[in-house]
Amino acid sequence: MDNWIEIAHVGECQPGKTLELVVEDRIVALFNVEGEFFALDGVCPHQGGPLGKGELSGCIVTCPWHGWQFDVRDGKNQLTSSLRHLAFPARVENDKILIQLV
Repeated sequence: MDNWIEIAHVGECQPGKTLELVVEDRIVALFNVEGEFFALDGVCPHQGGPLGKGELSGCIVTCPWHGWQFDVRDGKNQLTSSLRHLAFPARVENDKILIQLV
């Protein structure tokens, strides 16, 4: 699968920040961890909270609704290691952030 979709420009998501985006009818949460970009499904699996509006601390995002925490690099839940949230491959090309929807 080589279907990369442009979702933002590098300057739109500064280090330590998050963005909530709609990409092909999906909500996507974009994270900038020290200049490296990661993307998760933007809807928290707990009760649908907006992960793209959560607080990012290092590589951990905290859902603003009920505090569920995920590692943005791989979607792993911080309390239950067997629970992984959907992560999308991300890359940067010519100042554009691209992801692959899976």
